[in-house]
Amino acid sequence: MDTLLAVRASGITKCFGDVVALDGVDLEVAQGGIHGLVGPNGAGKTTLLGLLLGLAVADRGSLEILRTPVGRALAAPDGVAGFVDGPGLYPSLTARQNLAALAALRGPGAGTAGIDEVLDQVGLTDVADDRANGFSLGMRQRLGLAAALLTRPRLLVLDEPSNGLDPAGKRHVHGVLNRLAAEGTAVVLSSHRMDDLEALCSEVTILATGRVVFSGPLGKLAAENRELDYRIVTSDPAAARRVAAGTPGVRIADDGAERLVVRAPVPALDELVVRLVGAGVAVRELAPVVSPLEAAFLALTDQPQEDVR
Repeated sequence: MDTLLAVRASGITKCFGDVVALDGVDLEVAQGGIHGLVGPNGAGKTTLLGLLLGLAVADRGSLEILRTPVGRALAAPDGVAGFVDGPGLYPSLTARQNLAALAALRGPGAGTAGIDEVLDQVGLTDVADDRANGFSLGMRQRLGLAAALLTRPRLLVLDEPSNGLDPAGKRHVHGVLNRLAAEGTAVVLSSHRMDDLEALCSEVTILATGRVVFSGPLGKLAAENRELDYRIVTSDPAAARRVAAGTPGVRIADDGAERLVVRAPVPALDELVVRLVGAGVAVRELAPVVSPLEAAFLALTDQPQEDVR
């Protein structure tokens, strides 16, 4: 099993003065997987990403990256690339010049091979010769991703990579990350966008006040006995209301004129759908009010849930 791990952290603790940023954190990231980090502000996500990138060292615990124990030196392990708190760019240089400058930092023999390739991968070919100071936030994020890809990493570490991306840009970046994972690269990313994490990640780790409160497959967060609120739009709201009221395990959480919100575990929800169809009521929309990941995040980190119905 160990041979498949890109990251193995055990009991990682990191303090900044009296502030405990990470408190006994365990983390395993599989090679070829996309692993999400979730947590409220101040949970320790950025600190953990910084440790993976060699920007800081742990006070206690052990960390192995790509089968290599991480020592006390501040240096990115071989095969690791990415960014935290946004990519560092030269604003007065073009996208192509930024990548050429980064390639030069890797040594005189690095050359500029691959620059056009990574610009194309992140969808910046058309603006390759435009200065970075004119780029939007989303374009800067994509240029930062291109800079990371230039090193052909085996572990890619990204902090909020979807910030500022429009739907087309987000789809483009998702495609890049999925291709990298399929080719064996491990990806660790943090995001406040639950839809991004659910679309990309095979596993997630939820942090709260520097501690891991959950780590594992997304499916475990949507266990069938977990109650969630679901929005239902039907052809006959009044009949749907009557059927829901008579279905065991289903509670009406909100009763609107055009739609119904029910609270139920998955088996009870399945039974409700069967009963609605049997009663001749067409189900036009059925969706969770809050996604399983967001619901688990709110519950496990004791965050208040606003009314989003």
